Order: sequence, then structure tokens, then C-alpha cells
Amino acid sequence: MGGAVSAGEDNDHLVDNLKDAHYIKSGTVEKVFRAVDRSDYYLDGHKENAYKDLAWKHGNIHLSAPCIYSEVMESLKLEPGLSFLNLGSGTGYLSTMAGLMLGGTGINHGIEIHQDVIDYAQERLQYFLKDAYGFDQFEFAEPKFTQGNSLLLSSGCRSYDRVYCGAACPPEHENYMKNLLKLGGILVMPLDDQVRLSL
Repeated sequence: MGGAVSAGEDNDHLVDNLKDAHYIKSGTVEKVFRAVDRSDYYLDGHKENAYKDLAWKHGNIHLSAPCIYSEVMESLKLEPGLSFLNLGSGTGYLSTMAGLMLGGTGINHGIEIHQDVIDYAQERLQYFLKDAYGFDQFEFAEPKFTQGNSLLLSSGCRSYDRVYCGAACPPEHENYMKNLLKLGGILVMPLDDQVRLSL
């Protein structure tokens, strides 16, 4: 998926293109996309495609296309103080943007199956906390990443206001994912090459 938006020259240009194509609709989502530079989540030597509307994968490290992330962020309807679970949290790019929207009182958890990806996400998070431009404009729910299989969570795990399943998930597990939601919560997950919203 991806390729729906023309390539940007830098992060701001990419965000402008996502807005022009109506993937980014709200001012809050625009602000967090501008605050978290997509290229910071690419490995050195692989950044030439960071501002293109394309997914990227290297080993276990993966980023979805920017148009997908913008649809996900708009669909989650994140607000300060909510709890968020990112299943298949990967590089931490989406979790970092979510943390800016959740503010200082939010809960921001990620589950990732690959330890090397968690290590990379922690490294990228530390870089963001230390060097990111514009970070001081936000309160931040820092992501907490845990290694695990999203389909094998204990029945006693907490429930969340918002859940995103970015990991490969068969359609028959949609109801399992809904069990992770609080009453009135929102689940966003890809099904059949489309971002699907469940309430």
C-alpha cells in the first residue's frame, strides 16, 4: 500500500502532500506529523525514500506508507489522557506521534515480537527525546515497548481506549483484538488492504 501521494523533499513537504491529498485532515494530526521526522526512523544509508509515500522494510524493521499512518492517526481520534496500545509497534514512529497526542497523562504501550526491532525503537525514542525539533511544544506520553506476540496476550491484560494493530493479523482475529478495548473504544487495523475502524 502507498504511492497515493507525490514524493516530498523533506518532512514538511511530505506533510503538505498528505494534507493536499486529504489524508491528513485535522490540525492536531498535522502538528504531530511535522514534529516527528519520518527519516529519523530509517536506517542510515536507506533514507532516500523516507519522504515518498511508500512502505519500507529492512530485515525485521518496517515502516508503513505515510498515507496509511495518516489514515490511522485520523481514525484513532487520540486525545490527551487516553490509553493506547500499538500491536506490532515496530520502529516506534507511530507510537511517538501517538504519545504527542496523548499528552503527559496518557498511556502509550507497544507490543513487538522482534527484540531487535524493540532495541531499534528504543534507540529512535531516545534520539527523539534528545534531538527532535519541536518536541518542547508538547506534553508527551512516552511509549513503553514490550516484547511479545500480539495474538498470545494473557486474558488478564488491561484494556485500552484505542488499539492499533499494525502487525500482520488474520481477519478472523478481529474479535480477539476488540477484547482489548474498553467500552466505547476504537480499534484500527488493516483488513483486505484497507484501514478498518471498529468501535
